[in-house]
Parts: sequence; structure tokens; C-alpha cells
Amino acid sequence: MPSRHYYDTVISKIKDGKEVTDTVWHPVNNITLTNQLNQKVSLGQLRGKVIVVDFFFTHCPSICPTLTANMRKLQDALRKKDEMRLLDTSFVQFVSFTVDPERDTAEALKRYADKFGVNPDIWWLLTGPKKDIYDFALNEVKLGIADGEGVDSNFIHSQKMVVLDKEHVVRGYYDGLDSVSLEKLAKDIVFIMLEKDKNSPSPLREFKAIIPIIIFSFIATIVAVYFFSRKSRNPIVKSSNVV
Repeated sequence: MPSRHYYDTVISKIKDGKEVTDTVWHPVNNITLTNQLNQKVSLGQLRGKVIVVDFFFTHCPSICPTLTANMRKLQDALRKKDEMRLLDTSFVQFVSFTVDPERDTAEALKRYADKFGVNPDIWWLLTGPKKDIYDFALNEVKLGIADGEGVDSNFIHSQKMVVLDKEHVVRGYYDGLDSVSLEKLAKDIVFIMLEKDKNSPSPLREFKAIIPIIIFSFIATIVAVYFFSRKSRNPIVKSSNVV
């Protein structure tokens, strides 16, 4: 299973006459913003879902179009698995935060979403107060730590995608411009969805016997999509640009 990041505390308790420790992992704080349909939405509405997060801005001339196009490929791969009844997309949500909310209004986000084929049912593009967005990026998902060289706190420009589990604990950082990293992201989504909940069984427990097939077919789809895109379009170029 993908490891958890950032704990709040470690507590000790007695279990079966022995002292054991239990780590309390840090779930990201709730945040309420406006999506591309001009609706007020919050991460609190997504409790129980695996969330894939990235940060972008609509007039970005460099990494953002590729980052968004790659997120679209993940969206489409999930939809295909849903149509094949291998995965239920209701358990996954994509969330893209604009880092230039002054210019990226809901209307601007809607135009951008239409351009890239964003499905608003499972993918939100969010705008709102810059302070709230930057606080979430830097202090909740720890984007500055994830980027080895750090990020500019005045203008975040990162190619990282972040995965939050069903409790909204950070479970991984992935290079959104690198096909190998994205293949790992896709695999980790499946593992997290299959992870046993402390209070209830996994929603995919009925697929236990075919878990290897599910994982293989999911990853194979991602690989096929990238192979096709390299044949028909410009190849994905790994970038380390940070503004």
C-alpha cells in the first residue's frame, strides 16, 4: 500500500495487556471554493473518495496544458474501467486548483474545462481566495516539501499531482509530466480503493478474486493511452520548470 504522510500525533494505549502505539495521521483541512460550474463546493463533500489533486492556471504557457491533458487521460482511463464494470468512478474525484484565482474566474475555468474535456461530475476546477488556496497547497498537502527544490510561495507552479485517500490523508506525490510516475499513480489509486476501511469493508470487496486482473488491465490502459499519444501527438516531455 502507498505510505501515509504527515501525522498529527502518536498515542499509546493498552491492548491485550500490552502497550501499543497508534499513529494519528493528518487529514487535510476542509476548504470551500467555487468550481467551473460556478457552484460552491468543498472537500468535505468528498469524504470517502480518493482524490487526485493538482495546481495550475489557465493562461500557463508551459507545463499546465500537459499536466491537464495527463489528468484527462487518467479521467478517461477510469471511465473505461467503469464502463467495463471493473471500477466504480464514484469513489474517485479529480480536483485542480488554480494558483491565479484573480484571473481564473469560474467562467474562465469553464472555458478551460471544455477545451480539455473535463467531466464536471468527477473533476472540479476550483477558484476562490488566493490565501485559502495557497494555504491549502503549502500547509495541507505540503507542496513545498514535495518539490525537492521548494516552490515560490508567492506564485506556485508545480508539476506534482497529489493523491489523498478516503480519509483525505496524503498518500503520494507524482510527477504529472512523467508517464512512469503516472502509471504508479494509477496503480496506487486502485490499491487505496481496495484498502480495508477500519469501520466498514472495502467497496470493492466483491472483486477480491480478480484484483490482479483489475490492476493489470487498469495499468495496461494507461500504458496504451500513452503509447498512442506518443504516436499521434508530441511526446510527453518531462519538465522541471518552477516559476
